[in-house]
Amino acid sequence: MEKATYKSSGVDLDVYAESMSRLPKLVAKTFSPRVMRLDGGFAGLFQLNGIAKDGGEKKYDDPVLVSCTDGVGTKIKIACQTNRHSTVGIDLVAMSVNDAICCGAEPVFFLDYVAMPKDDPNLLESLVEGIAKGCEEVGCALIGGETAILSGMYNPGEYDLAGFCVGVAERSRIIDGKAIQDGDVLIGVASSGCHSNGYSLIRRVVFEIAGLNPDDFVPELGKTVADELLTPTRLYVKPALKLFERFGANDGIRGVAHITGGGLVENLSRVLPDGLKCEISPNSWVVPPVFGWLQKLGAIDDDEMERVFNMGLGLVLVVKPEIAGDVSTALNDMDLQNWQIGKIVRS
Repeated sequence: MEKATYKSSGVDLDVYAESMSRLPKLVAKTFSPRVMRLDGGFAGLFQLNGIAKDGGEKKYDDPVLVSCTDGVGTKIKIACQTNRHSTVGIDLVAMSVNDAICCGAEPVFFLDYVAMPKDDPNLLESLVEGIAKGCEEVGCALIGGETAILSGMYNPGEYDLAGFCVGVAERSRIIDGKAIQDGDVLIGVASSGCHSNGYSLIRRVVFEIAGLNPDDFVPELGKTVADELLTPTRLYVKPALKLFERFGANDGIRGVAHITGGGLVENLSRVLPDGLKCEISPNSWVVPPVFGWLQKLGAIDDDEMERVFNMGLGLVLVVKPEIAGDVSTALNDMDLQNWQIGKIVRS
């Protein structure tokens, strides 16, 4: 009788060990002095008060922990089609940390979960490289993670990602939307494209209906299909934290919405108190060409486009009208294109 082994079942522990040996150098780049070393432990430790990565001291009086989790979705399918895996890790980080800042929190550490059918050191290294790059950009420590080799769960070459962010905010500075008032101004901040939403529809339109290939050049976009659709999600953490510090959470910046699946309507409504609604001005911002291209390819209705995609706005700030111009100028100074897209009115 053949002796069964873990390797014969699809999991090679020697290859797994090689994969793990490649990750510490990537992860270490994201650490700050607030990460507490626990060599050989089973968890990551992080102290809230201490020296930040930029050298400044963090000291909270009444800290509240903020948690967010998300994935990348079927954008991963395009990464697998093209064997380009170094940017979806940025998407993974962005989907959670951009949520965390909506209540005024500073994302402080991140955990990842990678599941694949067979261990692949090169693939895993590429994925974690992207995750670490995203964490480093926003000043968030990649404090731990899990790589699950799930033989038989996925097709060869496929994988899935999940991410978990923990942030911290002073209780007195939590942005909960309660300060929003009639007359407040909506400032939309540009997205980098489709971000990580609507990709089931995107793949249906681009690859099935239009019959395009990832390496096809699209004149309307000035780039290939893959270059456009694998553009990573924009990270808004550092600009948002600077705005909170300068203009005040709740006092000046009264609400923040991360525009993801559900578009403007569903995501903005989540931050509004009862008795108020948004009045959005059509054509008040520049919609990136990718959305017109997708709409034309799939003959997608306007309502469906607005319900599924961000339509060029990745973040919307609800601000006190007196500071709207200053907030817009500050965003421009941080190279973030933005527009005043509407206002808050009584419902």
